[in-house]
Amino acid sequence: MKYLKYRTRGQLRRSTLRMAFIFICLLSIANSKSNAQDIEPRRWTPLPLGSHVISAGYAYTQGELIFDPLLQVEDATVSINIIGLAYLRPFKLGNKLARLDVLIPLSTARWEGLLAGVSTTVKRNGFADPRIRLSVNLIGAQAMGLKEMQEYISSHPVNTTVGVSIAATLPLGQYFEEKLLNLGQNQFILRPQIGMVHKWKSWSYELTGSVFLYTNNNNFSDGSSKKKDPVFAIQTHLIRRFKKSMWVSLSAGYGLGGQSIVNKQPNDDNRGDILGALSFGFPIMKRQAIKITYLRSQTLKDIGSDTNSFTLAWSAILVN
Repeated sequence: MKYLKYRTRGQLRRSTLRMAFIFICLLSIANSKSNAQDIEPRRWTPLPLGSHVISAGYAYTQGELIFDPLLQVEDATVSINIIGLAYLRPFKLGNKLARLDVLIPLSTARWEGLLAGVSTTVKRNGFADPRIRLSVNLIGAQAMGLKEMQEYISSHPVNTTVGVSIAATLPLGQYFEEKLLNLGQNQFILRPQIGMVHKWKSWSYELTGSVFLYTNNNNFSDGSSKKKDPVFAIQTHLIRRFKKSMWVSLSAGYGLGGQSIVNKQPNDDNRGDILGALSFGFPIMKRQAIKITYLRSQTLKDIGSDTNSFTLAWSAILVN
């Protein structure tokens, strides 16, 4: 009897750890600035030297969480509010155009559902993990000032830009070892990325591929160790530009991978998500603009999340 009792507790703990990790994955997916499942049209648009871009945005995500039936989680939902502040600055790297951008997100999250038939609610408020990213355009507009950039765009109505980047998500967000659900992930996330944009007349087509690499979290739930396999992601955008700097984008994305391993025990929880998004941007003042985005994310696996997200962002370009 003692052996059976011990075994049952061990099985329950493994199930609880597995459930917690899936929750964390779902939180990361909902945060479109720190996960493979982001949608970012006009990602590789060149900016003139001497400019600074500041932005602030609000995102709301709500949806259904889908779990393995063995975890005894039913009717699970998540709602997340995110306020993000970002800064971007282009600079010259050799003769190439490069840029550095920083994102700081503040989040509130609420999970609800039935766990083994018991109604359960979890709330978190605080900073999520910030991100810093370095990008370099290898093909396309070289590093140049505003006037030269305008002349280049005017003389090249059809052009192609190819760029690469490396982003690092830093484990500085709110994290409590004794808690199963956290806003921060307590691990570095490195994201190599390559992408291209081809422009012709009033149209643009973008394609970007990414790989997410995760360091270990050695303080996952009471000192447990958690690893995560790489996540591979791709996103594409078709953009139509209009007069007066207005534009609209139709986007799609796909992410695959990310199996978790807790205490050397694989959880067989690879993700497979498909995304669709519609974005609209328009100016409100000279060198200030608003972007509105609707994003739908749907899992193709037996576990995952089906969510809807709405984003409102303001940005301003300051040129020296």
